[in-house]
Amino acid sequence: MRTIAPVLDWPPELLLRAQDVRAVLLDVDGVLTDGGLYYGADGEVLKRFHTLDGQGLKLLAHAGVAVAVISGRESAALRRRLADLGVVHVHLGVSGKLAVAEALLQELQLAWKQVAAMGDDWPDLPLLARAGFACAPPGAHAQARALADHVTASAGGQGAVRELCDLLLVASGSYRDLLEPR
Repeated sequence: MRTIAPVLDWPPELLLRAQDVRAVLLDVDGVLTDGGLYYGADGEVLKRFHTLDGQGLKLLAHAGVAVAVISGRESAALRRRLADLGVVHVHLGVSGKLAVAEALLQELQLAWKQVAAMGDDWPDLPLLARAGFACAPPGAHAQARALADHVTASAGGQGAVRELCDLLLVASGSYRDLLEPR
């Protein structure tokens, strides 16, 4: 039997910056999805999600990190996916993400320095600017990338969220334990 050992490696200063994260705030379009909007024949919006991202979110929850999704767009497909993943902090159709995030942090009794945020466009900038750890996918708008502590190698909807999850799990010291076969 082969040994299962961690293979991920990030710069120590990046891990230090991320080590106190207790909650993750995520945008959807361009982060959990590729940013494309697909319309069915009856006008319904279809979204494509990556299973790597879903597993990463489950691992974060298992490690005690709260996961929240704050999106400007309402979507039945997204609600279904988040329910399947057990994400309980879901705020869709939001025009002002900052107010929602502030209320959530108050509810969770967390400070901004304990938050990671991942976004890709202007509506996400207030969250990225305040978060203790800001992250953006490589296809994000230049303003979002400029605020990011980390720009993922993977694209939105292609494992970018999983990369953030893995980084946070390594930084918190949970990754190795979660890697052990159960």
